[in-house]
Amino acid sequence: MVVLREHILLRHRDIPDIGSLEVYLAHGGYQALAKALRTLSPGQVIELVKASGLRGRGGAGFPTGLKWSFVPQDAPTKYVVVNADESEPGTFKDREIIEGNPHQLLEGTALCAYAIGARVAYIYGRGEFRHLFAGLQRAIDEAYQAGWLGQNIQGSDFSLDVYLHLGAGAYICGEETALLESLEGKLGMPRARPPFPAQVGLYGQPTVVNNVETLANVPPIVRHGPEWYRQFGTERSPGVKIFCLSGCITRPGNYELPLGVPLRVLIEECGGGAPDGRAIQAILPSGASSLLLPGYNPELRLDYESLQAAGAALGSASFVVLDETVDIVWAVSKVIRFFEHESCGKCTPCREGTYWMVDVYRRLLEGRAWPDDVELLLSIADQMDGNCFCALGEFAICPVRSSIQHFRPAYEARLPGRGA
Repeated sequence: MVVLREHILLRHRDIPDIGSLEVYLAHGGYQALAKALRTLSPGQVIELVKASGLRGRGGAGFPTGLKWSFVPQDAPTKYVVVNADESEPGTFKDREIIEGNPHQLLEGTALCAYAIGARVAYIYGRGEFRHLFAGLQRAIDEAYQAGWLGQNIQGSDFSLDVYLHLGAGAYICGEETALLESLEGKLGMPRARPPFPAQVGLYGQPTVVNNVETLANVPPIVRHGPEWYRQFGTERSPGVKIFCLSGCITRPGNYELPLGVPLRVLIEECGGGAPDGRAIQAILPSGASSLLLPGYNPELRLDYESLQAAGAALGSASFVVLDETVDIVWAVSKVIRFFEHESCGKCTPCREGTYWMVDVYRRLLEGRAWPDDVELLLSIADQMDGNCFCALGEFAICPVRSSIQHFRPAYEARLPGRGA
């Protein structure tokens, strides 16, 4: 595995003011788009991204090039939608790209649009990103003025208009079909699938929805080639990933690393370990939307397959560290309260299940627990499992089940007569 010597995505940390078009161009900016327009067909761009092994960085990890290939080439109208609704607790990677390296995102968006034959792209951000989107709009204006966006880009036959759209700060709009509903001016609720957005997406037209970090990977792949990209990461999880590190950690922040590095690189070398040398009790490796990993395995590899084998998920790679001072029951109650608040209410299992769980956790924390409350939580989780309209309800039960599995004594200590 090749060690990352300079940033590929967080380039603003190495190159001051790369957020300006002049500096971005001076350091290879838009060369990938120029190469594609000059020498590559749309299908060849898709094949390059396929060969790179790039997987979606928004959470699902679906192969990016394969997703693009699902869009019917003969459709007269197609769209690219950039998912910048970064709402997962503990996730703050996309906002740094938007703020520090916006032109790489715009170039990746343009390459995606060229590959699928789209002429319009929307960047959808959470409502709290208003100040970030002001800076992103300045970058878009620069790109238009220099001929990297707009009509007949750099004298080619390819044209692309890019628009910004802010939501209202709803977690559910990070789910791609709920995002599309919101973008169309409707309530942000998920759609039934199939059909998938690649066939029936925005305004009923074929649409690719990609995460900010995903698209920021595309320009270096097209510019340098898939072999160059595959020198980072593992065979099945190629490339680099931005890991968001927060919680009980000495140096929280974003860290760009090759996929497959040991957990100790992130926790110890980057994050400096838990404060004051305290022991790590558990880790949430994908914000709120993952099973809780008990203890600390420094040799656990940070890639999609290794996290899955460990009983968790890499997801958006938002690692929240809980040290020995954290009350696990309290921590999971905060996660469930988040999901209950963010449920769109469309389906009964999620709407009522998260509400019910919040009530049970409130009893546990306030010393009013019923004797069967732990089993009741597991029963609610069983009733939600596989019965929710989208993944939000499934995410909600993950920390509940895993925390009871690994930290059951912490729950039982709160039951009547157990010395809470």
